[in-house]
Amino acid sequence: MKKTSLIKRKSPFWVALLMLLCMAFGYGQEQYTFKGTITDANDELPIPGVSVFLENTSYGGVTDFDGYYEFKAALEPGDYTLLASYLGYSTKRIKVSAQASQEIEANAQLSEDLLSLDEVVVTGSTVGVNKRTLGNAISSVKSEDLVNNGATAVDQAISGKITGALVQQNSGDPAGGISIRLRGPSTVLGSSDPLYIVDGIIVSNSSAELIDTGGNTQNRLADLNPNDVERIEIIKGAAAAAIYGSRASNGVVQIFTKKGKSGEPRFSFSTNAKINELRKTIDYNDVPLAWEDPFDRANLATVPVERYDLQDEIFESGFGVENYLSVSGGNEKTTYFISGSHLDNEGIIKNTNFQRIGFKANVTQKAFDWLGINASLNYVRSKSEEVPNGGINAAYGAITGFVFSDNSIDPAPNASGVYPQTSLLVPRTNPAEAVDRFDFGQKINRVITSVGLDAQITDNLTANYTLGLDFFNQSATAFIPINNTSPNGDGFARRSDINNFQYNSDLNLSYKAAINDDISSTTTLGGSWQYEEFDRIGINATGLPPIVETATSGSIVEQGESRSQISYWGAFVQQSFSYKDKLYLNGALRSDGASTFGKDERSQLYAKASLSYIISEEDFWENTFGDTFSTFKLRGSWGQAGNLTALSAFQRFTLLSPISINGSPGLIPNTQQGDLDIAPERQEEIEFGFDAGFLNNRLGVELTYYKQEVTDLLLPRELSPSTGYSSRIENVGNLENTGLEVLLKGAPVKSEDFTWDITATYSKNENEVTSVAGGGQFALAGSFATNYVIEGEPLGVFYRQFYARDADGNIALDENGYPFTGTTEDGSSSKVIGNPNPEWFGSLINEFSYKNVDLRVQFDAVQGFDVFNWNRRLMDNVIFGGGYNVGQELQGNLPKGYGGAQAGIFEEFVEDGSFVKLRELALSYNLQEPFESVDNIKISLIGRNLISWDDYSGWDPEINTAGQSNGVRGFDFAGVPIPRTYQLGLSVNF
Repeated sequence: MKKTSLIKRKSPFWVALLMLLCMAFGYGQEQYTFKGTITDANDELPIPGVSVFLENTSYGGVTDFDGYYEFKAALEPGDYTLLASYLGYSTKRIKVSAQASQEIEANAQLSEDLLSLDEVVVTGSTVGVNKRTLGNAISSVKSEDLVNNGATAVDQAISGKITGALVQQNSGDPAGGISIRLRGPSTVLGSSDPLYIVDGIIVSNSSAELIDTGGNTQNRLADLNPNDVERIEIIKGAAAAAIYGSRASNGVVQIFTKKGKSGEPRFSFSTNAKINELRKTIDYNDVPLAWEDPFDRANLATVPVERYDLQDEIFESGFGVENYLSVSGGNEKTTYFISGSHLDNEGIIKNTNFQRIGFKANVTQKAFDWLGINASLNYVRSKSEEVPNGGINAAYGAITGFVFSDNSIDPAPNASGVYPQTSLLVPRTNPAEAVDRFDFGQKINRVITSVGLDAQITDNLTANYTLGLDFFNQSATAFIPINNTSPNGDGFARRSDINNFQYNSDLNLSYKAAINDDISSTTTLGGSWQYEEFDRIGINATGLPPIVETATSGSIVEQGESRSQISYWGAFVQQSFSYKDKLYLNGALRSDGASTFGKDERSQLYAKASLSYIISEEDFWENTFGDTFSTFKLRGSWGQAGNLTALSAFQRFTLLSPISINGSPGLIPNTQQGDLDIAPERQEEIEFGFDAGFLNNRLGVELTYYKQEVTDLLLPRELSPSTGYSSRIENVGNLENTGLEVLLKGAPVKSEDFTWDITATYSKNENEVTSVAGGGQFALAGSFATNYVIEGEPLGVFYRQFYARDADGNIALDENGYPFTGTTEDGSSSKVIGNPNPEWFGSLINEFSYKNVDLRVQFDAVQGFDVFNWNRRLMDNVIFGGGYNVGQELQGNLPKGYGGAQAGIFEEFVEDGSFVKLRELALSYNLQEPFESVDNIKISLIGRNLISWDDYSGWDPEINTAGQSNGVRGFDFAGVPIPRTYQLGLSVNF
């Protein structure tokens, strides 16, 4: 048999990698020590946490609380450039000479850079670029803004800190899901969540609902600890995201975790305790009367009753505790960062909580002078105890029972422990029984790991390779015991598991060269292979025996299994030119493929181009406007990206379902026909903007205008019955997003003892579905046919029945004094009655520091959006009886049955959801070097979601019972409100 060598059988990449590993060569080197102090140019105070490193090497360190740094480096004698960088300050370049002296001292002062133009960001490969070179807006959040704010998850912590990013917490559960929309929705059937990348690893943010908890689905970003994060960079536009190709039309969120710095081991410990409480209760029927016959409007006879506030049966204050410990350090060859954490956080629904245990390690090794190796490992184990709520799919939730209940019935169990039925008209759960007896929960084990190589092949050529893996197992169980008040009176059990695995393998080459004294060039080539798969299995059972909680012991009513495998591949080339370090031109092409689409449509080409001009560095500008504008940058970009989320792995095929025919197995086609020519959705975007600094960069403004056009939108198209199918997913739609983003940052006061920093954001996005096949419309699943896709309207508008009105616009009443449904000019009983998409959103952040005392205040605002209050539609109906307006009917303030008449007029329950929230309030006291070997002790008192200024009649307008649904927004049906949180914390650095 003919043998083939390993090298010949493998891809050319492995040959290149082996060549890199064989290129080690030595030089005559000396050991040098670099040290110095970094201070603020304004007040000359030391700046801790500044990264100081030698350019084009892996040698460097970080300043301590005295602004002092020191590190060693093995170098050839010669001239070098020392870089000192810190987020919020301009990077300082210091020329140093390594000659006879083995000890080199270099001090520097950093000036504030409110616009962060000197910040190094990553836009598509692991090669960092200076933000000043980019023609598109990129937002950054630093580590200190992600902690000490009462948040327990990364996505929760960035709320209000980024322009163009609408962060919505869909549920107040301890691990309730969060949606992030960057510049509006860009798909209908798929997900508008951005692509998440952690240290070069593409990670899953799955929102799999393995058990029905009523929309309170977790998303897997809850597994990441904000304390481990160094910074977050968010790429919002297609021009920047084009380098990621077919997975980036929703934007990219890049999370960079902390790494070690050369020096002695440095420990950081923090602990906090928190209280979560219901921010407000809703009005309910507290009138001690009930109708003798609630169904007969003419019978006004009443009987005395006692009323109960069933909210007391569901909600209580929850307590939480979190501990975190990290150690980092290293030398000129090796650095490390290791952390461990534990979170135990109770919810405001009785008997709910979320526990998370995490371990994180980052290691870098200088293998040779030209080759660095990095590796990371993150293990997370989380567990949640949950109570079902909501009512979109199942009807056994606690709050679901609350909205259907007659609150004249005492919900407490009798002496035998049997709970009464509180919903007399339809079978719904006694809410007190749901929180006391139902047992729902989930467990997650997750590993995120990577290994990378960074090679300095020549002075101009660098290469880097990353292999990242993300695996998690999510296991969920649900148990409702027998003899209960839910629709499943004979008991219910469910077990469901999912195994999710994905990896990405990326290789990038970058070549930098100076064409002449004025023009420099950077060329980057890259290739990527990505793969993801999941296996899911579930089983439901009713008719359980006494005591038994496992699904296999009951009468199995449903079981299922699904599998998915998707491969992605792509390559890109990016070319950048710089002219005198003030005019920058960038362009890129990426070719992408994905296994989900037809063979003729798998390969897609995406392009981008951008221009950046630091016009304030021109002589004519300095002479004319220099006294007013410290910095002025013009930028513009154009780009394309794709979306793959609207199509599952095998949806292009016509699926077959098993069937038994006369006792023999068989197959029948699904009602949805496949389409082998289906293609990815495509997005094209153009953006323009400027960055301006005033008053010696004490005031900064960043403004961006953008317009997105999404074509080849995947939508269901209705088919003729003669085809044998009901519908087919086709590329038959378009939508647009147009918006404006404004960021204002200022430092009004900066003195030795007192500083005041202010940040304001404003974002406005207008969304329109510009084309639906046949000019039609259709209802979105999971909304009770309330949220619609309609050509010419924003995505997910409310389209239902409305009030009949007189010529003056007043609500018309029938002869008995009750409202009734109107009709449009074309005879339809439905029209657009609301829009869940906000007109604008923004934030205002003030940070004050007086000596050792810090105060941070953040207000978030979301304005001009509607919420559909399904809770009030049910509670205000006399046939259920628990709502406030039912009490008004009993007191004669409204006609009997008025709420029942309104129940069919959906316009009544569309409410203005606009709010302004006191999102974060943090007061802290810092003790600098209180003891020997202790650098800092901080004591903090924090409040989160303390106050909401809104006119919403429900618990909280910031809610979405449909969870992370893309199109079904503003939907409040038995969802868990967001709690008010108080937190007391202590952190120590030594």
